Parts: sequence; structure tokens; C-alpha cells
Amino acid sequence: MKYSDKQRLQKISENADKLLNYISENKVTKENLLNDYALQWLVTTPLYNIGEHVYYLSDEYKNNHSEIQWYMIAGLRHRLVHNYDGTNWNIIAEVVFDEFPILAGQVKELLQGKEF
Repeated sequence: MKYSDKQRLQKISENADKLLNYISENKVTKENLLNDYALQWLVTTPLYNIGEHVYYLSDEYKNNHSEIQWYMIAGLRHRLVHNYDGTNWNIIAEVVFDEFPILAGQVKELLQGKEF
């Protein structure tokens, strides 16, 4: 199925909300993520999905909203999928707890904009 940029942003937002809600409701910490293999698997699924939708946003849209590091987000997905054994969970924990809430807010703002 081919999604529009707006539909992809909605999917990104939905996945981000689900992950952030899970983390909050279950009081997940960085240390939990570093040490719990099952939790690592749980976190990677939304990151895969978000990265995939980011990858397929139109180049025009990504270029028009270059304040978001789209290419790094898509690249993270590719690293997780293709180099799972080499995942640095310290970096993933920093991304999930420090960067991810910011991205979720930015995507919500884009969805509320007049562009669509």
C-alpha cells in the first residue's frame, strides 16, 4: 500500500505514542532497557516501523522539514534490522529516552500544520 506523507506521519505518531505510553505506564528506565532482552525486542518493533515510514516520506517533504533528522531516523532502522547483533543499546536507550519524545512532539506539530 502506498501512503501519503500525511498518512506516514500519522503512522509515525501512532507508533511513537504507543512506545512512549508503554515506557511511561510500565516505568521503564534506561537501565531496564540496557539489561532486559525482551524489552529490547519490544522497543525495536516501533523503531523499525517508524524508520520505515520515515524512509518512504517523499524527499520533497523531508527537505522541506529538514529540522528533523529524517535520514538518521531511517538509518537507525536499517542498523537495527541489518546489524542486530551489533546494536549499541546505550545509544538506543539515549535515543528512546532523550530524543524520541522530542521527535514525537515535532511530528504532532507537523500534523497540526496547515500543510495538509
